[in-house]
Amino acid sequence: MKKNIYLLLALLAIGVGACKKGELDRFPQTSVSPNLFFNTEEDLALYVNGLLSMPDRGTYLSDQSSDNVTTTAAVEVKNIMAGNANAQNITGGWNWSRLRNINYFLENYNKAKVSDEIKRHYVGLARYYRASFYLGMVKRFSDVPWYSGTLNPGDQDLYKARDSRALVMDSVMADLDYAYKNVREKVPSGTPGKWATAVFYMRAALYEGTFRKYHNELNLQASANPFLETAAKISAEVMASGKFSIYNTNKPAIDYASLFASQDLTTNPEVILVNVFDQTKNWGQNVNGTVFGDYEQAPAKDLLQSYLMKDGTRYTDISNHDQFGFVKEFENRDPRLAQTIAYPGWISVPNTTPYIQRLNKNFTGYHQLKGYVNSTDFNTLNSVDFPVYRYAEVLLTNAEALAELGTLSQAQLDATVNLLRKRAGMPDLNLSQANGNPDPLLQQQFNNVTANQGLILEIRRERRVEFAFEDFRFDDLMRWKAGKLLTKSPEGMYFPGLGKFDLTGDGVDDIILIDVGQTIPEEAQKVKNSLGISLVYYVAGPIGSEATVYLKNGKNGGNIVTESITRKFEEPKYYYRPIPQQQILLNSNLKQIFGW
Repeated sequence: MKKNIYLLLALLAIGVGACKKGELDRFPQTSVSPNLFFNTEEDLALYVNGLLSMPDRGTYLSDQSSDNVTTTAAVEVKNIMAGNANAQNITGGWNWSRLRNINYFLENYNKAKVSDEIKRHYVGLARYYRASFYLGMVKRFSDVPWYSGTLNPGDQDLYKARDSRALVMDSVMADLDYAYKNVREKVPSGTPGKWATAVFYMRAALYEGTFRKYHNELNLQASANPFLETAAKISAEVMASGKFSIYNTNKPAIDYASLFASQDLTTNPEVILVNVFDQTKNWGQNVNGTVFGDYEQAPAKDLLQSYLMKDGTRYTDISNHDQFGFVKEFENRDPRLAQTIAYPGWISVPNTTPYIQRLNKNFTGYHQLKGYVNSTDFNTLNSVDFPVYRYAEVLLTNAEALAELGTLSQAQLDATVNLLRKRAGMPDLNLSQANGNPDPLLQQQFNNVTANQGLILEIRRERRVEFAFEDFRFDDLMRWKAGKLLTKSPEGMYFPGLGKFDLTGDGVDDIILIDVGQTIPEEAQKVKNSLGISLVYYVAGPIGSEATVYLKNGKNGGNIVTESITRKFEEPKYYYRPIPQQQILLNSNLKQIFGW
């Protein structure tokens, strides 16, 4: 299947590929001639499978725009908050070639001599892909031109203005409703079927419903609830189908982590759509070197503090929790923490002794486990499947949509959020207790939540924990109108000052922090711990110094700090991106919005 997909993608690149003026004005090429190609079901399948585009294991590196991580990468939103952005230098995202390929199919599929059921199935898939394309455009630009067909040179619609967000999202919902009702349930493994389209349908509805509810600059609050009702309805139908369940073998220390390091997710009851990797068949992928080791990102302390204690109480309610060292902050926590971030005592294969966290300036000291495969076997590293859609998302979408509508009951909470907590070995979330005792920290962070506050805040915590490093957090912050949380620069481990510290949890010192200006001694002169092993030396000092580890208060300790830039999130402007200025020059009907 993948070989055929790659061949057709190459064909599409030649026949209906990239072009000038937004890539909408190419004539169809003879390599995909509608009269010669669109004749049989095989033709329809080959074309639509060529449109297949799924997230892969690189997704584990996609939280770089959120408050879950720190990174040295040139992340767009970070550059924007530093005040270095305008329509001249933000040039990404205005690419329409994929849409043209989709619409080209929708204009020509009817030539095939096949049954209506067959046509509806492939049209449903094409409309699913179109909806995905347009949701991405709306997330970035809000109002965008809606094109339901291909364009030729000279067509006036090449120079049309933006269509309203309301019109575009109504069209997206219509596409997804059609896909959900017409795409087959049984499809080749690794390709979207009925239930995959349902997941994206409810995802889009939840996104738009909450975005409209919290973003008053759109003046669309009155139309938020129908989207939330759709999210609740479709997620409930997936649940009622009985086709899926949370993967739970009653091993809370490993069940969650196994979803992200499995050689085969095709039969996992939680995985609704899987991106299959198999090194032996030449489609492997390995992200070990970037999620760990010489990493491009590192988990932020703010993420760690979101995890509850194992008994369900709040970590951030504990006195002086912000001064806990690395070992103590992992004690008695939600088991998902140690399956997401490397914990004290974790052993990296092929070593037999615990890994000692490496401290680098600009990073937090924490290391990401989700996405990392603890093996040295090349075939194993490259043959781990990626869960594109998980049933966990269905449950949390249902819970959040109902909570936002004000109708979530304890029974519905038990059938959604609490199934995830049970898998992790955590106590149930109680509706009345959540609303009766909201988390003061979350109240401060999300101060635009009023009705059903405690419950909504706990569901948001659950999303952050369950989906850490799965590319949900940035979109969540945007739709909740919580962009100002990104203005806090990520911080890392806490150290009370200079001295020796245990990072493996065995009570034996592993590292030593010395002051800026001191020299790390030669190996023979290094201090040794009680096991006779030389300590790992770091020079600690304030950010901007010659230190190898930056501490907030220099030699007087504090959290590791990662950057010195001042971040500013301008609302509502930074929830959107400008149309690249070159496109404005090509089409004078396009106008910037929200202050860009």
